[in-house]
Amino acid sequence: MWIEILLLSKLAREPMHGYELRKAVEASTGHTLSNNSLYPTLRRFVDAGAVSRSAEEQEAKPPRHVYTITDVGRELLHDLLADFPPELALGQEEFLARVGNFGWLSPAERARVLEVRERALTAEHERLTELAAGQADPWSRAALRHVLSRFDAELRWLSELNPRSDA
Repeated sequence: MWIEILLLSKLAREPMHGYELRKAVEASTGHTLSNNSLYPTLRRFVDAGAVSRSAEEQEAKPPRHVYTITDVGRELLHDLLADFPPELALGQEEFLARVGNFGWLSPAERARVLEVRERALTAEHERLTELAAGQADPWSRAALRHVLSRFDAELRWLSELNPRSDA
């Protein structure tokens, strides 16, 4: 789902042709997007009415297709961003695709996304803490403690992103 979020969010800013879109996603995420991911997704968006496609003439070359988000696509983008199912909440790409587009969400919607992520990380942290405690091998224990320290750092970051009153 995160690829869909990234593509629609780029198109929500401006129409682009496929190559521009691929490069924009890569520049903002560092993730290489293959044409095998890009064009089938764009085709699905066009078929669903979320994106329109028009031909742009080029001198001495075949026309290139320019993709533009529609109102249906803007609504889909919002729904994809606001809906963060718990089964996706441990996925780093899923989470960061949403955080990177928080500007499209209300403060309450952002808080819900952050809370889903926090619950998932906390549950996984508890599971890994138990595993680490039971490890006889010091190297396995060290690896699990390293992972736990990364979870701790992200949980601190989440509390900075979502300052809520606990009083």
